Parts: sequence; structure tokens; C-alpha cells
Amino acid sequence: MIREKILVVDDEKDIIELLKYNLEREGFRVISSHNGEDALGLVRNESPDLVILDLMLPGLDGLEVCRALRRKEETSHIPIIMLTAKTTEPDIIVGLELGADDYITKPFRVGELVARVRAVLRRVSHPGDSAGKLVVGDLAVDPAKYQATWRGDPVDLTTTEFNLLFFLAQRQEKVMTRQQILDGVLGDDSFVTERTVDVHIQRLRKKLDDASSCIVTRRGIGYMFREDALKEGV
Repeated sequence: MIREKILVVDDEKDIIELLKYNLEREGFRVISSHNGEDALGLVRNESPDLVILDLMLPGLDGLEVCRALRRKEETSHIPIIMLTAKTTEPDIIVGLELGADDYITKPFRVGELVARVRAVLRRVSHPGDSAGKLVVGDLAVDPAKYQATWRGDPVDLTTTEFNLLFFLAQRQEKVMTRQQILDGVLGDDSFVTERTVDVHIQRLRKKLDDASSCIVTRRGIGYMFREDALKEGV
């Protein structure tokens, strides 16, 4: 059985050792880095399945590392859990807007962190193996390939963004509350606030570009996927 590889990036040696011990005890392979520049090199060379990323790093900080990973097609899909002492909502929102899949604040409980790692990896492992490809006009969402395309061109989505699109597209014409989206896409182990959903929707719409009209806001309730809105461009 192939074990998932986790990259831990933190400038505190004690935290790296703590996470390495506990993650390896849970069956993961762990590699580590103390700074942002080395972390980017490890991602290129080692292709980790998930990155646990501290924000307060010497030199290239965690936000810049996250931005660099999301910018490149070959690394944009790798899930990122941010680990930081910054606890205010604006700090958390910035991390999510840059493409983080989850956000854990220090001090943290090791058991909680391991649970979140497993939750994020479950979301990566496909939104539903039995689900078929969805085609709505020029938009196609393929869970088998974990790929979305618009007019034949791939749309560069993070794992969370893809799962969000697939979740809504499976439920066309149904208004989904923010809480339903949290439960169905992000899971109980994520940093859960309704604002989190709004941030992910905003990023998804931006990447869908001309196809963004398919995701319609229902004020005070949530969001829905509308095929007719996509066709009409409303």
C-alpha cells in the first residue's frame, strides 16, 4: 500500500519533530523544510500529496509559498493546510483566498491536525468514484480525471474548488445553504464559517471566468448551479 507523503514546512524544529512523529505513527511519509525556498524545491522534486505550511517563515513567507504553488499548473492541485499563530478572521480569509484548503491556528492539538489531514486527503481522493462526467453546455466536470473544462480548455482548480463545483453541478437548480456546502464539501474537520464558503465561491467564479454565471447567489440562503444561467450568460 502506497502511503501518502506529507511535506511539513515550519521554522520551529520542535513542531516539525512533533508532526513528523505523529504523522508517521499514523502511517504517512513525512518530509520537511524550515524555509519557503527549500519548500518549493521539495514540492517540485518530491511531489507531496499534501503540504502543511506555516505562514511565519524566514525569507519567503508561507503566503508567498502558497501563492507560488497555486500559480503553477503542476503544483496548483496539491492541497495546503496552513498552520499559523495568526488567529484573526482577516488573516484566515487571506489564506483561504490564496487557495489554502484548511487553516489551523497555533497552539493546536495534534489529534485535530491529523484528523484534518485525513479529511483533506479524503476530499482529494475523488468526490465520488461512482459519479459520471457532468456536461452542461460548454462546461464539463469529470470526477474520474478530477478535471473541469470550459469550451475544451482545462480550468485550473484547486481540490477544494473542484469539489465545490462538482457538488453544486450535481445538484442543478437546487439552492444549497452555506451549511450544506460546508458539510458536503469541506467536512466537519475544516475551519468552518459561512465566510469560508463565500471565499471559495469567489475564487471559483474568478477561475471559471465566462462560465461563472452558472453559480447563482441566493441572498441570505446560499448558492445554486443553474444551467439556464450559463446558457443565457446572466
